[in-house]
Amino acid sequence: MFLDSYYSNNDGELSFTREQASHFAKRVAGDFNPIHDEDNKRFCVPGDLLFSVLLANVGLSQKMRFEFAGMINESSCLLIDIKSPTELAVIDCKGKVYMDVIRSGETTTDNVLISQVTKNYVQFSGMNFPHIMVPLMKSKDIMINPTRPLVIYECMELDFTRLDLTAPTVELTDSIIEVEGKRGSVTLHFCFKENGEIVGTGSKRMLMSGLKPYCQDGIDDLVSRFNERKDKFNAINR
Repeated sequence: MFLDSYYSNNDGELSFTREQASHFAKRVAGDFNPIHDEDNKRFCVPGDLLFSVLLANVGLSQKMRFEFAGMINESSCLLIDIKSPTELAVIDCKGKVYMDVIRSGETTTDNVLISQVTKNYVQFSGMNFPHIMVPLMKSKDIMINPTRPLVIYECMELDFTRLDLTAPTVELTDSIIEVEGKRGSVTLHFCFKENGEIVGTGSKRMLMSGLKPYCQDGIDDLVSRFNERKDKFNAINR
């Protein structure tokens, strides 16, 4: 699968190097959040990479809910703990939980379909900033800290009506922002389409902290630095 170069699986133990996780974020997701940079002191593995690797290893079910419980770095050694046919978790060797998953309905292990679903979803997910996040923050007159931007996954859900699919695409259907003091959340609702038919829906919720009053100059600088990082990476990795 396309994921093979972005993680290692050693007899069921999953791990990620900084380079693997950073290149997945940038090459696959178009995500240039500094927290995924190889040299960042606060480096963490993208939640979208963990989600993708999980599906590659356990399959895609009609209904799935993922709850993210911790940030993963290059020293994390992970295992998939299958508690029951409907419940599983991603844990480290000491039993710490990094993701809880609940699933139901039919399950497919079709690698081609799973690759299509994860690629299309992750590319959609990577468009969060600036295309979706900036207008939402402006609507509430708040913004993330431009010097230490931090947006993390809390949970996501998938709900397919059927799995006899080939290449479902992903489209945004709604976006909601909620703010309470210096903390807030963004929930994105989306659908999966194949040949013009809606074949599934989904949502993901992200948490924000350290919020500040909206400042257009600050946002412009943040977006400019984002684009510069993207252009620089793409120029080196053509």
